[in-house]
Amino acid sequence: MIQRKRPKVALIGAGMVAKTHVDACVDAAGKLQLTGISSRSNARAAILAQDASARLGEEVVTYPSVAQIADDPDIDFVIIATPPNVRGELIAPLAQAGKHILLEKPIGRTADEAQQIVDLCKKAGVTLGIVFQHRARAASVIAAQMVSSGELGPLALVEMNVPWWREQAYYDEPGRGTYDRDGGGVLISQAIHTIDLALSFTGPVQSVRAMATTTRFHQMESEDFVVAGLEFANGAVGSLVASTASYPGGAESITLHFAQATLHLESGQLCITRRNGDKTIHGDAASTGGGADPMAFTHAWHQSVIENFAAAITGTERLLAPGDEAMAAHNLINAITRSAKSGSIEYVTQ
Repeated sequence: MIQRKRPKVALIGAGMVAKTHVDACVDAAGKLQLTGISSRSNARAAILAQDASARLGEEVVTYPSVAQIADDPDIDFVIIATPPNVRGELIAPLAQAGKHILLEKPIGRTADEAQQIVDLCKKAGVTLGIVFQHRARAASVIAAQMVSSGELGPLALVEMNVPWWREQAYYDEPGRGTYDRDGGGVLISQAIHTIDLALSFTGPVQSVRAMATTTRFHQMESEDFVVAGLEFANGAVGSLVASTASYPGGAESITLHFAQATLHLESGQLCITRRNGDKTIHGDAASTGGGADPMAFTHAWHQSVIENFAAAITGTERLLAPGDEAMAAHNLINAITRSAKSGSIEYVTQ
């Protein structure tokens, strides 16, 4: 357990989402301390570090190597925001050095790879958290409380919809949307957020029947469209439709039909419609990066995840998205992928 009130953190990765993490750490400075940034691109790491130093009024250094982070006794945890294909080799020395790990989704390119990372951290005795920031939205927290209370009665139907859009330029980046770097397309890179959040409410899926393809809008190795029928372990049924070919890009949504009410989560807003017709709305709609600009969203949700992780490793809060819990999304994605290839019903590994 970390004893200091402001755990010290290093960031690895200087790509698309890195600035979001830097902004989040700067605004969370009262609860943690960003000490350094490392990247294969020293120039990009230096730009981010200089910006953070100027705003924080304290030095944020650049680390030339992961080994230096592992060897630094002052670093309590590491945020890893690199492409999925290099995470295993980064996490191993850090975990063995006792550094807690906050990892951008997905955990790994495949369910097996993800499970290996979860097991590695568990064996090393370090905390593994996943950046599933949709869980941190106020509307999601309210929905989770309502579901866990049992007041809504049994769940019958689940609808997940991710009608997003990405320009071809997005997939023209080397490695983007490939199995070797990313592990796949819309399922593991975009829809995984919605899948994880939905499963945190519903519990596990038992079996799936799916179709996945690449539309004429994109030239890419993996899928940009998926549709799946789902049977849940609790007896509910449901559907998932996910796309990055839905121009101009809409808000992702989760609709949960319970015996006593329907919960509809969309763009960070929760609408509760009870069977007597009463309707209440919690939260404000906000951009979630579903259009051409994948970074068009607030860093406040990442900040909540990072603050929660810092509190969790000091023993003052329950971890929002533990690595082993996040495996449910990976196992479902694995079953959907298998079903799309086989054309048959596939069962989800539990």
